[in-house]
Amino acid sequence: MERKEYSAGAVKLSFWFMEFRKVVGLLNEGKTIDEIKQMNKDQNIFGAPTTDRSEKIFNTVAARIGCLAPSFYPVFLNSDISTQKLFALAAAMANDTLFFDFVFEVIREKMIIGSNEFADSDLRIFFKNKQVQDEKVAGWTDATIKRLSGSYKTMLFEAGMTDHGKTVRKINRPILDPLLEHWLDDNGMEQISKAMMGVR
Repeated sequence: MERKEYSAGAVKLSFWFMEFRKVVGLLNEGKTIDEIKQMNKDQNIFGAPTTDRSEKIFNTVAARIGCLAPSFYPVFLNSDISTQKLFALAAAMANDTLFFDFVFEVIREKMIIGSNEFADSDLRIFFKNKQVQDEKVAGWTDATIKRLSGSYKTMLFEAGMTDHGKTVRKINRPILDPLLEHWLDDNGMEQISKAMMGVR
């Protein structure tokens, strides 16, 4: 899995699961990313309120899908909704190294030690540590970190990995479908499957 420079881009992003599923379906039918991009321009295929939003959704979803090999399309489309959401979460983690680090270093560790919840304080500690380790993160404002924390919580909730608690959230340890687990492991993404399953 390629590690990318840390980014605060997720402050503007969402999980966009239905949009992810739509693009994977179109790719599986033989459409190219460029053709889907044009379709989105012409038809607003996501029903976004503005052109800017429509482009932002497409670019994010396309980038996430681009992090996974095309062999995932049929596995994804033949899976149940909860597995599809975990595929979308894996793609989001592959596309955003800082988000991956949060799931790997905080959520996974919680599951390993048998804790089934995480709190806002865990996010604050995570970002404080990253600010010590990384100059770029050190330059982010408290407002940026607060919005990023909110985005991470939303993505984990929408992927089915947590509940919607206010300051403390329960972690729902997923049971990975063997097809998803094998696909991740066969495609160099064992760290992502470990992060989601909460194993060493």
